[in-house]
Order: sequence, then structure tokens, then C-alpha cells
Amino acid sequence: RFGLGELTAVRDKMDVVDWQQRMSEVAVDRVLVNRLLLDYLVIEGYKDAAEAFSRESGLSEQIDVASIADRMAIRAAVQRGDVQAAIDLVDALDPQILRANGTLAFHLRQQQLIEIIRSGAVDDALAFAQTTLAPAGEANPAFLDEIERTMALLAFEDTASCPVGHLLDPSHRHKTASELNGAILAAQSSQREPRLPICLRMLLWAQQDLADKHVVVPRVAPDQLVAAH
Repeated sequence: RFGLGELTAVRDKMDVVDWQQRMSEVAVDRVLVNRLLLDYLVIEGYKDAAEAFSRESGLSEQIDVASIADRMAIRAAVQRGDVQAAIDLVDALDPQILRANGTLAFHLRQQQLIEIIRSGAVDDALAFAQTTLAPAGEANPAFLDEIERTMALLAFEDTASCPVGHLLDPSHRHKTASELNGAILAAQSSQREPRLPICLRMLLWAQQDLADKHVVVPRVAPDQLVAAH
């Protein structure tokens, strides 16, 4: 291991070869790394990969395969746009999850409205907003802005020019699915977020901190981390 002061002292000659040499001198706990990877696979719902990696790495952790399968089915339902199926599956798994989390329940219904709008069923979207989302907005005024933003999708024929067109992007489905996945994990007393992305964000922060201190070292670009993720 080496400190920031040492890096600063050698910043003018720190090239890729020097960096790789220093990295090779750092003791890496392979078991810890394997646990980070397994943690990511389990939380993100990669059941088959988690089972295979656990066997190949020789880790002794028990994997709750049934729990992963349940979460995968629920997440897949949201990501294909079948929000009602996801809600039904969650309620069958543990009805308290949505009852205890009003914000999550609203976001699921909001996503359901988005899917209706995506299908082009304007009358159905208006009816759903009035009967399902409007009461939520009355109970919690904080939801009103989100309802209005979602309904704004109906005002634009070309969603590419719509200020809230991103709601129709697949990434919004992923965001909702991840929020639901985290709530299920929390209800099961499991960690909500995998540690690996947290470590990657810490790496980016450390790189920027070194750059701010004018320490020149080889860097990992954010798009490389996204590709790895």
C-alpha cells in the first residue's frame, strides 16, 4: 500500500508501467473479491450465474435460490412493462412490502400509467389517472407533480420533443424495477444495493481526488466501468 504523499512525490514519472508495478504489490484478498462478485450477482438476480460462481469460487455462502427466482420474476415483469403482474407477484410474496412503502406503491402505479400511455390508449390513461393516481395525489401532495409530469406525455405526439419523454425510456422501467427489488431485499433483511458498484463509485471519486491534487496516474474511464457493470 502507498499513500497520497508518496504518489504526489512521484507524479512526474508515474507511467503505466510504474502504476502496474505498484498495483501488483498490493495484497488483494481473493475471497473478499469473490464475495463482492457473488453479492452483486445475488442482489441483481442473476440466479444461474450466482450458483455457478459460488461453486467455481469455492465460497461457502448459502444462496437463497427461491428468493432470487422470485425477485427475477418480479423485476422481469416491470422491465417488460407488465406492472400489474409485478404488483400481484409482490403481494403474493409479501403483501406488507407495498402497504408499508407508499412511495414505492405510487411509483409502480405511475409506471403502470406510463405503460398505458406508451400503448396509445389515451382514454384508458385518463381513467387510470383519475381513479388510481388522483387519490394518491390527494393523500400525498408530493405526488401531484409526478402525476402532472406523467400526464404531460399525452400532450406531445412526438415524445422525443417532450420535456418528460425520458419517462418512456427503458431506463425508467429499470429504475422502477431496481427500487422494487431493493424493497424486497429490505423486507427480507438483505442488503438493498450490491457493494461492487459502491466500490466502483469510490474508485472514480479517488481518481478525481488525485486529479484535483495534480497527481497524474493512469485512470479508469467511467464508460469502462459502465461496460463492466
